[in-house]
Amino acid sequence: MARVDDNAARRVPVIVGVGQLNDRPDDDAAALDTLALMTAALRLADHDAGGGWLRQVDALGIVEQMSWPTAPWPGPNKITPYLLAALGIAPTHVELTSEPSGDSPLRLLNDAANRIGAGEVEAAAVVGGEALRTAARRAATHSAPQHDLIRAVTEQRAGPLKKRYGLLTATDVYPLYENACRAAWGQSLAQAQAETAAIWSGLSAAAADNPDAWIRRRHEPAELLAASAHNRPVSFPYSKLMVANSSVNQGAAVIVASLAKAREMGVPDERLVYLGPGASAHEPEDFLARDRYDASPSMAVSIQRALALNGLTASDLDLVELYSCFPCVPKMARRLLPWPLERRHSVYGGLTFGGGPIANCMTHAVATMTRMLRTAGRHGLIFANGGYATHNHTLVLTREPVPAGSFPQRHDHQAEADALRGPVPALIEGYTGPGVVETYMLPYDRAGQARLSTVIARTPNGQRFLCRVPPTDGATLEALTSGEFEPVGRRGVASDGADGTVNWRFLASQDH
Repeated sequence: MARVDDNAARRVPVIVGVGQLNDRPDDDAAALDTLALMTAALRLADHDAGGGWLRQVDALGIVEQMSWPTAPWPGPNKITPYLLAALGIAPTHVELTSEPSGDSPLRLLNDAANRIGAGEVEAAAVVGGEALRTAARRAATHSAPQHDLIRAVTEQRAGPLKKRYGLLTATDVYPLYENACRAAWGQSLAQAQAETAAIWSGLSAAAADNPDAWIRRRHEPAELLAASAHNRPVSFPYSKLMVANSSVNQGAAVIVASLAKAREMGVPDERLVYLGPGASAHEPEDFLARDRYDASPSMAVSIQRALALNGLTASDLDLVELYSCFPCVPKMARRLLPWPLERRHSVYGGLTFGGGPIANCMTHAVATMTRMLRTAGRHGLIFANGGYATHNHTLVLTREPVPAGSFPQRHDHQAEADALRGPVPALIEGYTGPGVVETYMLPYDRAGQARLSTVIARTPNGQRFLCRVPPTDGATLEALTSGEFEPVGRRGVASDGADGTVNWRFLASQDH
């Protein structure tokens, strides 16, 4: 590895320490809360870096947590002062993200690299933790459903129209992309599910090889496709083993420093991993105000711009982490790289098997990729997604020295993404009449029974409208899920339904 000049090394950011932990107590009373998880993760990262780093940290980025939304740290600063007090540190720059969003860890790392590149700080850290497993179990002892916390948070942000049509949580929204993408890519349902199973089997294999993963058992594709007591349907076409596993207690942290500071603290060169320039962009926050559901311009810009900024192509990458909350996300991302189906799409095991601690998943991915790059390989790429396929951030980790002057850098490439976006169709409420399916979702209850399905359709004039398929309409539900034909693009009619909604049914005769 070529040595970077000592003067330039003051502005070159490197990862010096990483830490992550799983908390699995037999007694929930003994479980670590999110504050304890974050504190422990930072101390593990400090130990990994050789010790003595926490008091050197002058910038701290904290990924907002969801497990304990009010206690034990109420108030506008939330967890921040408690974390600083627990560690006995007082960084000049402290940021708690405004919400739990999956792209947060990479943005905070990119911001830390920018501060180092600008000469503002010599050492920074990023940390997050979630204990939703324990929070849910404690809620259950008070007769509250285990999933209520996430649903309660998302319902606060949903307007009346989305509530009326059941578009509230991630399991309601990501299938809109899955079903639209399958049709756009010309896949049959069986082909699309086989792709999902192949990717997710690879995620489980990565988790089996990762000592810090939550579920360390390999799952073969056939097991992932088969319905069972442990793999119930969640939302068509996804089953439990195909979606993020948020029922975890996990914490992770990363310490970043200038290359010069790392040398002064005695960190060997072979343990250093360089941060390369990143790229971010986002879709409109309102997922009903997007131009399409079979592609994401902001995802494309984030991934492709990050590669270009680092002078890399997909063939240069030894490792990737493609965010895997739901299969449509890595499916879209791998086509943008492009990344072969047979190669692993994760280093830490993805959000199902590695663990899905809400917004902090990619801190675990960074920690695992850093550990792997220390022993083999040159370049790794991490793509993160937040919201409902909304926020995208991509970073490169590399063993090769990044040129001096790469930081600070502007990672926001929103204008480029906006230029790629098509016109957004007008959304009309209460429409009845003929239409064509744009996409759809169909959730299941915990017993595996279909609930009200929501169809997003277009009028003959191209306007967008919402409609429902009640669970009593077995024929239409079967048409949406059987795979006998592709529902997206198929004609139907909307008519008045119950409670101010509109019902959808397919026309018996279709022109081909």
